[in-house]
Amino acid sequence: MECPHLATSVCIVPDSTKFPNGSPSSWCCAVCRSNKSPWVCLMCSSVHCGRYVNGHAKKHYEDSQIHSNNVKKSEKHEKEKLQHAVCMDCSSYSTYCYRCDDFVVNDTKMGLVQRVREHLQNLENSAFSADRHCKRKLMESSSINSKYLKLNGGTSAICATGLRNLGNTCFMNAILQSLSNIQQFCCYFKELPAVELRSGKTAGRRTYHTRSQGDNSVSLVEEFRKTLCALWQGSQTAFCPESLFYVIWKIMPNFRGYQQQDAHEFMRYLLDHLHLELQRSYNGMTTSFILPDSSSISSSSKCCINGVSTVVTNIFGGILQNEVNCLICGTESRKFDPFLDLSLDIPSQFRNKRSKNQDNGPVCTLRDCLRSFTDLEELDETELYMCHKCKKRQKSTKKFWIQKLPKVLCLHLKRFHWTAYLRNKIDTYVEFPLQALDMKCFLLEPENSGPECCLYDLAAVVVHHGSGVGSGHYTAYATHEGRWFHFNDSTVTLTEEETVVKAKAYILFYVERQSKSGSGTKL
Repeated sequence: MECPHLATSVCIVPDSTKFPNGSPSSWCCAVCRSNKSPWVCLMCSSVHCGRYVNGHAKKHYEDSQIHSNNVKKSEKHEKEKLQHAVCMDCSSYSTYCYRCDDFVVNDTKMGLVQRVREHLQNLENSAFSADRHCKRKLMESSSINSKYLKLNGGTSAICATGLRNLGNTCFMNAILQSLSNIQQFCCYFKELPAVELRSGKTAGRRTYHTRSQGDNSVSLVEEFRKTLCALWQGSQTAFCPESLFYVIWKIMPNFRGYQQQDAHEFMRYLLDHLHLELQRSYNGMTTSFILPDSSSISSSSKCCINGVSTVVTNIFGGILQNEVNCLICGTESRKFDPFLDLSLDIPSQFRNKRSKNQDNGPVCTLRDCLRSFTDLEELDETELYMCHKCKKRQKSTKKFWIQKLPKVLCLHLKRFHWTAYLRNKIDTYVEFPLQALDMKCFLLEPENSGPECCLYDLAAVVVHHGSGVGSGHYTAYATHEGRWFHFNDSTVTLTEEETVVKAKAYILFYVERQSKSGSGTKL
């Protein structure tokens, strides 16, 4: 938004002596000394933590307001100078006004906001160069060429990289880490050629996206590609996905801001927008973005979503058959619906079972949820079927069949449900297999399937910790080269299969098992 308070809230001139030492992204809050989400006041240069840490940046503004209200009316001019309402994120360089309660896209007449932003970027780059030089000397002296973790008293090499939390962005980090461990999908994007969006004076400089820029200035596919490339390069420091996050802000307004979001909703938006951008690239004759084999396109055209197939629909796309029967005249209606994931209800009889070892009844399994999804059900009075033979809405039954299984089967467990006023969480433990999930019995024509073509092995799990969709924390488990990792924002740790199977899964990614003959279709 265009903020009207910059003239009275921005007055600092970039000066290294006014700022703390070190890189801006690691500056510490002046109150609690936390180095998470540091914000600098553009009035007095003081550094405080953001509202999703301990909220001292906002308190700094509120305290200045109290002091300002105590100023005598005869000192009104001085009162105007006491506005500490505008601050800048030291990691992403976005500017926020507490009086407007929104992010700021304009600048002062003298361009002070941009000057501060560029100064912080220079400080960050200088600190990064110095840090890299020190690390290089350390590596040369100790002959360390990879990152290590301790596991069960031993030492094991690890090449996984964490993702920095930009302020309640764990929902995004968990999905990105999961997708990065789906090899077919990840490799396709990593092998795409880089797209250069900048030229002339801005070439080689860091891009700062604001909501006032045109859509043609951002590419979700390109930033997604860069992020995937960064995640398995063995970096010892967590990768900051700020460029991707600002593209997401630009093209997905639902995810603007720093409030907690639903990881499943984010995943669907992300896949849909990647698919649409790849389609636009295809229409613009950028054929490298589309599946290279034309036969693959035609064979998967039934599960296309909004036009030509892309790597998104080719890997995640399946087909459901929706069968509705009128209970009055027996008329049967069938239609085929493409899907990228399946959302499964947790059967009500299991909802009090919160752990695997709890004694009150049997454990809910993933097959129970799948069976509940595909079982015949009678539609209630609010979902009456318009029967074309009876020519009016009638009671009916509905049943789903899976007509075509995808290469990667994404299963979403519906853990959140609305009550009269709140969206509550179903905390039931659901048992799921790490290997050999057999989907054959849920197929429309199982007799036409081979013995191994319906078997799936788990690749990643997204877990929600906490009680509500608007709160809590997301982490992910994923397997890479036979080892399981736990991804908790910037922290990556090796873990055991026994730990993974105890997780209360929210989203599960299963990869189709390739037949021994290797006849499976490959990208």
